[in-house]
Amino acid sequence: MSSLSIAIVGLPNVGKSTLFNALTDSQVLAANYPFATIEPNTGIVPVPDVRLQKLSELYNGAPIKPATVTFVDVAGLVKGASEGEGLGNQFLSHIRATNAIVQVVRAFDDPNVVTDEATGKHDPASDIEIINTELVLADLQTVQKRLPRLEKESRANSKLKPEYDTLQAVHALLDSGKPVWSDPNIDISSLHDLFLLTAKPVIYAFNVDENGLSDTALHTKLRELISPAQSLFVCAKLEDELRSLDLEDRTELLESYGQTESGLNQLIHAAYETLGLQSYLTAGDKEVRAWTIKRDSTAPQAAGVIHGDFERGFIAADVVDYDDLITAGSLSAARSAGKLRTEGKTYVMQPGDVVEFKFNVSK
Repeated sequence: MSSLSIAIVGLPNVGKSTLFNALTDSQVLAANYPFATIEPNTGIVPVPDVRLQKLSELYNGAPIKPATVTFVDVAGLVKGASEGEGLGNQFLSHIRATNAIVQVVRAFDDPNVVTDEATGKHDPASDIEIINTELVLADLQTVQKRLPRLEKESRANSKLKPEYDTLQAVHALLDSGKPVWSDPNIDISSLHDLFLLTAKPVIYAFNVDENGLSDTALHTKLRELISPAQSLFVCAKLEDELRSLDLEDRTELLESYGQTESGLNQLIHAAYETLGLQSYLTAGDKEVRAWTIKRDSTAPQAAGVIHGDFERGFIAADVVDYDDLITAGSLSAARSAGKLRTEGKTYVMQPGDVVEFKFNVSK
């Protein structure tokens, strides 16, 4: 996986674009009315990794290239989006190309924020249900278009019968109003070309006010709504303030609210955990770089993230643990200390690996 992309979705006026601006240091319109976002906004941000700076210092100030995350701010969805309501299906399509979904849910009271609720109150449970229902209905349409054709093809080709059976199971699940991810027993790998929205991992970002950041009772109540999915609690307003501060002031402000890291860091950690990702490092005088791979990737698979030829022509990998390299002070010192090792094709990459691949493209 060379790049991680995350769709930010939610109802209008839940703080979605404000959070997007804070995460990506952008200036997109964040207005107090529906559909302030028309075209999806995209922002690419570096994955925070303090190891890169230390490695750069070790390699004479080599340029740093961190791993990146692409955030896509999708227009606020409304009830009936799957049928074309609001800004409709064109925005659901923007979600399909991403790896995961972050659903921003309003969890604060503010009479000045527009709401569609007749009572003027917000209801996180209802908001979550509306978004999930629209994603389920959009997937149901996709599956219903494929079913008749696959049924006919499976009659002519028995090898397609397992795929047809899987599609039927997915259809039954969606027709009952449940997302695909709610049944882990269904293996949808054969249906990857459908890009089903509810097959994507979902992380819930509850947008709370400053007091809500440390309200453990509120956190427990909200987590019960979405368990076992990943959740985090951010204050979009606070995140927006943080981006104008230097590192020291930012840390101090976060600590004053009982927080140890920014919403961006929390979100990236949650995404890596949810998607089963990790990073490994390459380092030299020309550049110091982090690469994103699937957890349990082998050395050739990790090499393939850099270039397909590296995987095809893989010979070996020279590996040193980051901590061992920093302690040794140089690669040659780490080698002399016996900390540098050569690994083969079956080696499973570890998060602290600093690697140099050996390959032969003529193979």
